[in-house]
Amino acid sequence: MRALLLAGLALLAGCATGPELPPVPAYEASQLNGLTWRAVVVAGDASISAFDNAAERLSRDLVARRAVEPGDLRRYSARPRRPAGVQLASAANVLDGIAALKPGAGQGCLVFATAHGAQDRGLVFPANQNDPVFDPDRLHQALALGCGNAPTVVILSGCFAGGYLRPPMLRANRVILTAARRDRTSFGCGAGNVFTEFDDCLIGAMENGQGPWQDAFAAARLCVAARERIQNVMPSEPQSFIGAAVAALRLPWRSQ
Repeated sequence: MRALLLAGLALLAGCATGPELPPVPAYEASQLNGLTWRAVVVAGDASISAFDNAAERLSRDLVARRAVEPGDLRRYSARPRRPAGVQLASAANVLDGIAALKPGAGQGCLVFATAHGAQDRGLVFPANQNDPVFDPDRLHQALALGCGNAPTVVILSGCFAGGYLRPPMLRANRVILTAARRDRTSFGCGAGNVFTEFDDCLIGAMENGQGPWQDAFAAARLCVAARERIQNVMPSEPQSFIGAAVAALRLPWRSQ
């Protein structure tokens, strides 16, 4: 009986962490240049237009700048009426899409999700009220299945999104950028906002950059802080993790 109990606990532990992955290779800088990308772009909540505006803007950039082939871009939206090819942004649908990315040689994974967030839980995608939370453990499992050890960039934009920066999400092949500290809200979610502050600052920094991801994130962080000072709100303090194997990874653009 004890042996069966231990076996069952081991199985549950495996389910919690996802598939076992081999050690991340030590990528040469040359291997991280000129990648193409398979991408998932998510507007997780239809309550304001800012989320869809950011998802549409980044999707256009990725295709126009030849970072992603149109067939390698999976779009998700919570809008009841969605453009052709854009799937419903439920947590389960998005996780399935990430698990199906499967980049080939010379490719990486890019995930962008913007929505409201819940402290210590994750972004909230209310399209399925029975399963609304895009939580860190399930996201790690989907990334492990869909991206393995490929260079991977994950951008999580919402209140308290820094809560994703914990094991097992923190792997050497991943760049993770979040809109706020795990105990702080982010800003720009009002009905009149075209974009949230973090989305506008980060996508703007990406559009104006060619260098490493950490440079774009640093510029976005300064931009967010300046806007928060003008609004006289508590700083959101966007947080990042840059995996050791992808420290030299540059923004995805292949041409201006």
